[in-house]
Amino acid sequence: MTLITTPFTMRTTASEVLAGVDLSGKRMIVTGGASGLGTETVRALAGAGAQVVIATRNPAIAKPILEEFPGTQAAELDLADVRSVRAFTDSWSGPVDAVVANAGVMMLPEREVSAQGWEMQLAINYLGHFALIHGLHDALRAADGARVVCVSSGAQRLQPVDFDDPQFERRPYDPMVAYAQSKTADVLLAVGVSRRWADDGIVANSCEPGWIHTNLQRYLSPDVMRAFGAMDEEGNLLTPDYYKTPEQGASTSVLLAASPLVEGVTGRHFEDNRESEPMDGGPEFTMTGVARWAIDPEAADRLWDYALPYLSA
Repeated sequence: MTLITTPFTMRTTASEVLAGVDLSGKRMIVTGGASGLGTETVRALAGAGAQVVIATRNPAIAKPILEEFPGTQAAELDLADVRSVRAFTDSWSGPVDAVVANAGVMMLPEREVSAQGWEMQLAINYLGHFALIHGLHDALRAADGARVVCVSSGAQRLQPVDFDDPQFERRPYDPMVAYAQSKTADVLLAVGVSRRWADDGIVANSCEPGWIHTNLQRYLSPDVMRAFGAMDEEGNLLTPDYYKTPEQGASTSVLLAASPLVEGVTGRHFEDNRESEPMDGGPEFTMTGVARWAIDPEAADRLWDYALPYLSA
């Protein structure tokens, strides 16, 4: 299979990806769109003419981007509580042209559980988005050509989904393992949607934004940040050459959500505005590629079936 490439690179910004693209009349949802990469995603989509709904736990913090783009809206969505997700999807009317599942949490130091008792990183990063996308199925189908974008991470190369104990109920909780598993699940969510909803005109792909300074890293210790070369001994943030700006980090999400260059593409994983090379995942850190366990159709089907009871929790 030939990997998909584009004229864009890791240094291309989200707005540059959509230069000359007219999204007038398109309705799009960006979770976590009130800060970080989400805000840059909203800014690029709205700047191209889309009507964007920012789905966020605290709509008040979206005020600056709402003022910048008066056509945008903010709606409450707590991905850690399926009741909040259900309220959001029940209140939606009309088609939705794209959902960018961007919100997430990274490396919670201790095991926490959601309102329904699910391990928190899996609940927010995967299960909440699974419920959101599932609840919007009819709205996506009505758009005739809708796109789903699941924002994952390079951590998907480190850990598959442990179907024997995904909630860390028996094995010791490990912040990185839990995060990596949830990011693998995000890639599998896109595979699952593409396998089930292609006949409805819905495509789904996943991506990783790369290394960026955002609030997502708030739980990383100074030792970890220094190991990444992203902090000096005095605690000041550094920007290594392999880091991106938030505007650059949002570009692949925007590419998959709205660029005509990937129209009809589904079930694939992207990084730096190109399709990722499949590789064997493992605990040794690597900078590029998508783990084969993250795009395995059997694993995607198994995870989909595992998540279904969450919808009625």
